[in-house]
Amino acid sequence: MASEKFIKNSEKWEDLGGGVSRQFLGWDNQIMMVKVKFEKGAIGSTHQHFHTQATYVAKGKFEFTIDGQTKIVEEGEGVYIAPNLPHGTICLEDGILIDVFSPVREDFLDGSQVSYFGKK
Repeated sequence: MASEKFIKNSEKWEDLGGGVSRQFLGWDNQIMMVKVKFEKGAIGSTHQHFHTQATYVAKGKFEFTIDGQTKIVEEGEGVYIAPNLPHGTICLEDGILIDVFSPVREDFLDGSQVSYFGKK
């Protein structure tokens, strides 16, 4: 299981509801990168998973809460989320996140993910 070698901006966006959509950028069994677009006020509700996650803010401003600690993270900054830590975000300005997961989020690919996105 793996993505194509070259991923173009023309890859389709998946509407997740609540002002959030995503685009898969590349994956194999070990790693996955996903672009996630948020409208202002969209929420990534608190959740946790066994994957390691690193997130880069490509555009906008977000309030992240990770394991009870809350900080504002802006364009050019990022967060690291260790496995099984509760985390969530609120989009303060229209924005784009680049999420990297290890191992691959198979639940994203097979459609079994329970949505944790909403709108304020």
